[in-house]
Amino acid sequence: MSMLVPFGPQHPVLPEPLQLRLELDDEKVVSAIPVVGYVHRGLEKLAEQKDFIQDTYLIERVCGICSFQHSMAYSMGVEEIMNIEVPERANYLRVIWAELHRMHSHLLALGLLADAFGFENLFYTIWKVREEIMDAMEATTGARVMLGACCIGGVRKDINAEQAKFVLEKLANFEKDFKRPAEVILGDYSVKERLCGVGIIDGKKAYELGTVGPALRGSGVAKDHRMTGYAAYGKLGFEPVVENDCDCYARTKVRVRELYQSCELVKAALAALPEGELKTPFKGNPLGEAAVRVEQPRGEVLYYLRGNGTDKLDRLRIRTPTFANIAPLLNMLVGCGLPDVAVIILSIDPCISCTER
Repeated sequence: MSMLVPFGPQHPVLPEPLQLRLELDDEKVVSAIPVVGYVHRGLEKLAEQKDFIQDTYLIERVCGICSFQHSMAYSMGVEEIMNIEVPERANYLRVIWAELHRMHSHLLALGLLADAFGFENLFYTIWKVREEIMDAMEATTGARVMLGACCIGGVRKDINAEQAKFVLEKLANFEKDFKRPAEVILGDYSVKERLCGVGIIDGKKAYELGTVGPALRGSGVAKDHRMTGYAAYGKLGFEPVVENDCDCYARTKVRVRELYQSCELVKAALAALPEGELKTPFKGNPLGEAAVRVEQPRGEVLYYLRGNGTDKLDRLRIRTPTFANIAPLLNMLVGCGLPDVAVIILSIDPCISCTER
């Protein structure tokens, strides 16, 4: 006889409020029903009430963990509607801050995962390493989370030679300090016992369910929107990180490898940073519509914008990666044991604030 058990919205391992109603047969999950709406903020509607310049600041607040990618996606949408060409230097700077944001997000996620299976010291160590990345963002933009660096037509801030040297020092510290935590995450026997063979979803099923980000690439599917070459990615030799084991361990390994990849992308962008303007001036208001995709730390985010020629948008719609990954998550949970639920949830790195807006 099965029973229904609520998991969340308040639970020690959940960083944000999400409830899953688990149907259990003994301790085996038979099915899971998501319950969302705990942090709905009405940001899409608010964006339609403010002018499209003010929205640049508002959109960053959709999510603090990937705020720069949100502002970049929104700016790219307006730029497409208004035919604004972004300067090359601004595109490289966008890549630098986007990848620093990816690093701080992945480190945050890995720390929470370590905490979920009881490695509290590993959690603190990983978040200590994360401070190196936060310092780099603060030194180049003046802020640690909401950078305020991206704007329509380019970027508001620049990176000079002294700041670039500081960022490179912080990246060197990251590579040195993260070596031991990475060995524990990927090599410790207890960690493997909690992650390997848990939360399996094969590549075909993951693709059919619309999975995105590390959750998809951990199932062997080489899909990453950076492959399209937006901003300056097309000039930095980007290749997606893929693992084939389809479980929590594979998704974790993708994030660890992407940390080092992002580190190299930032170095390459700094080395190739061209001279030039930071922003293209523009006049007028957006008239038309655009759909823009950007690869966030959790996967692909879609922005749809429609302008009517006034300073306010007719419509702003955001499809976040966690929204796309909820259906695959429910598939991963079926057949697992109750103790594995928390680990499987955190293996997709959910961001409920992003999802509900």
